[in-house]
Amino acid sequence: MGAEPKPKRCPTCGRDGYHSPSVTVDAVAARETENGLELLMIERGPDPSVWQGLWAFPGGFVDYGEDPEDAVLRELNEETGIEGQNPRVLHILGAPGRDPRKHCVGLFYLVDADIDTEPKGADDAVSAAWVPINELTKDTVAADHLDIVDMLRE
Repeated sequence: MGAEPKPKRCPTCGRDGYHSPSVTVDAVAARETENGLELLMIERGPDPSVWQGLWAFPGGFVDYGEDPEDAVLRELNEETGIEGQNPRVLHILGAPGRDPRKHCVGLFYLVDADIDTEPKGADDAVSAAWVPINELTKDTVAADHLDIVDMLRE
């Protein structure tokens, strides 16, 4: 029995030769109002351009060495200015092609957030708002985030 060959490594960055998807996280925060359920959403900026101006859940990429639960709270705060706590896995979406930039596996977390705080769009979010769920449609929501919205309608 010979020794297992070592995996190929990039001479520049030292990464292994695996071609792996990236992990993203999205914060799903909701509040009940006299007009019905509202979800905390961000308006997408120009990257990628196909989603520009559409609503999405606040989120982003998990940094190397970062726990996804910490990442979702960080992204929520960076994009909306709202502090969150108690993240709980709601759903996972990972179909290749769901993100035009690269293959991403998205972890969607239910997050407790201060429902009385007015969100402010920051980082790569153009704006942020509590949006009535009935205003979120295939024409107003980016990517496959409508799958999560539809789960919440049930």
